[in-house]
Amino acid sequence: MSSHTKHVTGVDAGRVFQALGDATRRAIVEQLSARPVSVSELARPLDISVAAVMQHLEVLEESGLVRTEKIGRTRSCQLEPAGLGCIEQWVYARRKAWEKRFDRLGKLLAEPAKKPKKKG
Repeated sequence: MSSHTKHVTGVDAGRVFQALGDATRRAIVEQLSARPVSVSELARPLDISVAAVMQHLEVLEESGLVRTEKIGRTRSCQLEPAGLGCIEQWVYARRKAWEKRFDRLGKLLAEPAKKPKKKG
């Protein structure tokens, strides 16, 4: 399964990983993991403009990691569980594949070594 596979959630893992490739966007996701936050609240600790935060949020929304909603004059942001679930599924599938490989290797190593036949 490639990183560009859409999972059951309809979220593209490739887009999620690409969105998380930026340190500022990872910081935004970390802030939102605690609770929904307004755009201006997100901008303060990042020391960037609200306009810059909006650009990052657009990428995060398009990837399926974040959802924003305008309530009056305030834009509220929150994590979208499907985006994180997509990553979890991708990592789980990779882990299972490696576990199978290690299990096969363990079985091979546990077998008694065969002695080479003597020529004679």
